[in-house]
Amino acid sequence: MTSPQILGAPPVTRERITALMSRLTGDEKHTVAATSTLDVLQVLYGRILRVSPAAADDPDRDRFYLSKGHGPMAFYAVLAAHGFFPEDVLDTFTDFDSPLGLHPDRLLVPGVEISSGSLGHGLPLAVGAAHALRIRRSPARVIVLVGDAELDEGSCTEAIEYAGGIGLDALTLVVVDNASSSYAVRGRIEQRLRAHGWDALRVDGRDHARLEEALSRRVPGRPNAVIAQVEDKAEAAR
Repeated sequence: MTSPQILGAPPVTRERITALMSRLTGDEKHTVAATSTLDVLQVLYGRILRVSPAAADDPDRDRFYLSKGHGPMAFYAVLAAHGFFPEDVLDTFTDFDSPLGLHPDRLLVPGVEISSGSLGHGLPLAVGAAHALRIRRSPARVIVLVGDAELDEGSCTEAIEYAGGIGLDALTLVVVDNASSSYAVRGRIEQRLRAHGWDALRVDGRDHARLEEALSRRVPGRPNAVIAQVEDKAEAAR
């Protein structure tokens, strides 16, 4: 299974994704939440994930979970760019009868694996999925994206401890760190994860080469964590 590049389609560049995002209007207050994830999503769908529209139901496909579901515009744009649904659907975002809501719905949007938006749910779901895939000896990976403030949730703490304790190496956690946590201290997230048995790296969340390297990393017996550092939320919102 290959990444979801569509033959004959224009290259999925950052500029193209940004242009597609500009068609999504009606939730401007979460633009920063969306743009903070843009480069991670571009690298995941262009270089890492073994998933495509044609194989969206393959039991051994890689899974991507957007736990940070309150800012889905970049996610929708990337899915459309890779052919999961027509690009003109983006123009209906937030309309009453649109499949593209303020939070992604797995029953309405092709390519969406989990309905999300209530923070703290995605990582526990990813842990459960990765554990189930390991039990049936699937080669699939589960990659879940959270915001740094989301790790304040107790459900995430329990999931981190459990995944590290059982050595769930099919799981990758991507933390988009824009210093929005109540306890924002650069470097503390990876220290916390390493203490619970994770392999954790901090990289520039806009550097595609470093993101690809970190997201490709697999250490047997350890879940993988990539802390993607981007500009501070407060600065980006100005």
